[in-house]
Amino acid sequence: MTVESVNPRTTTAATEPPLAGGGLPLLGHGLKLVRDPLAFMDQLRDHGDVVRIRLGPKTVYAVTAPHLTGALALSPDYVIAGPLWESLESLLGKKGVATANGPTHRRQRRTIQPAFRLDAIPAYGPVMAEEAYALVRRWSSGQVLDITSESFRVAVRISARCLMRGTYMDDRAERICTDLATLFSGMYQRMVVPLGPLYRIPVPSNREFNRALADLHLLVDEIVADRRASGQKPDDLLTALLDATDENGEPIGEQEIHDQVIAILTPGSETVGSVLMSLLLVLTEHPELGDRIRDEVKDVVGDRPVAFEDVRQLTHTANMVLETMRLYPAVWILTRRTVAETELGGYRIPAGADVIYSPYAVQRDRRSFERHAEFDPDRWLDGRGGEVPKYAMAPFSVGNRKCPSDHFSMAELTLVTAVIAAAFRFEHAPGSDTRPRIGITLRPRRLRLRALPR
Repeated sequence: MTVESVNPRTTTAATEPPLAGGGLPLLGHGLKLVRDPLAFMDQLRDHGDVVRIRLGPKTVYAVTAPHLTGALALSPDYVIAGPLWESLESLLGKKGVATANGPTHRRQRRTIQPAFRLDAIPAYGPVMAEEAYALVRRWSSGQVLDITSESFRVAVRISARCLMRGTYMDDRAERICTDLATLFSGMYQRMVVPLGPLYRIPVPSNREFNRALADLHLLVDEIVADRRASGQKPDDLLTALLDATDENGEPIGEQEIHDQVIAILTPGSETVGSVLMSLLLVLTEHPELGDRIRDEVKDVVGDRPVAFEDVRQLTHTANMVLETMRLYPAVWILTRRTVAETELGGYRIPAGADVIYSPYAVQRDRRSFERHAEFDPDRWLDGRGGEVPKYAMAPFSVGNRKCPSDHFSMAELTLVTAVIAAAFRFEHAPGSDTRPRIGITLRPRRLRLRALPR
């Protein structure tokens, strides 16, 4: 499928965007975002390319057109800020690559980017394959699988072992997974219903959130302390962070190191784990697609184990990953903030305004995709499917905020999916709940499966 550019529409005089209907006193549209956020964001395109919504007392500008989400991501008029990032601040801090802006962000990207260069990724292949086959061995017992725990576990282990080499993560992966499940759910609520001081009231939900947050920060401090105590300096991302310097050539501070480790472990593991959960749901409900992966693996690999070197030839498997990210993007909502008054799609956006857009809605837009609601991995085959507007499919974002680990994550997901689908078919177990779980990321609510050996 080719991806072609479209020119943003312009008008001679900027006007105020239309206001979405259905808001309530005090809460605005926050209740709709809590009750059915996917449907709410999906229907906003019917009101225009840019629409005003209200979250509590705050006016937020929602962007629905692909070309404008690209302009938003690439323009210097917008920075990483807004309700999403404010809700994540207690987790990610202010000094990590996920939340920093300007020169600090550029310096931090230069520090971490070498770990994700195309020529660096093959060295991670053996770890990815080892963890994928460990998953297969663990699933061979026939027991009911908690796919949330299993998916996060493999994502955390691959990220930690590749980027912060050492066995010290083995007994901490489960704690990280448990903490993240609590945190990402609570942070979404704090984003759409910004009740401020009320979240400090010691009710059970707030206490659980604060416990998970404190435990995750403690885990990161333990990881850094263990590396320093070991006296070892392997060629990995954690060593690069511990040796990094700031704009004045001085070692970066402890808080920045802490926030950077959080930024490496948390968003990547959460998003890859969420995509893997959605992939397993697709394989369960469309077993014929899993059969095609098995056949492709047999044709490409034969009877030997799948290796990193095979990934480029596993085109159907990679297209399965792409189509899963289109229909079930882990990062389903993003926000920015204007640094000055600006214009977007012919509409005036005031300085300091929060701007929101949904990759979930953009990537399901009937104007961009034929059979937009249908899962079809073959739409990504070369030469098929016609033209798709630029930025209509950008699962790793674009510009200087593009995920630095995009090639790493695609290789990881393709390899893990190939190994799993070649070994098993899946069926739902009692208690499996496939409804979407809406948090900062999107994933099935409670996926419980049985793995059936092929």
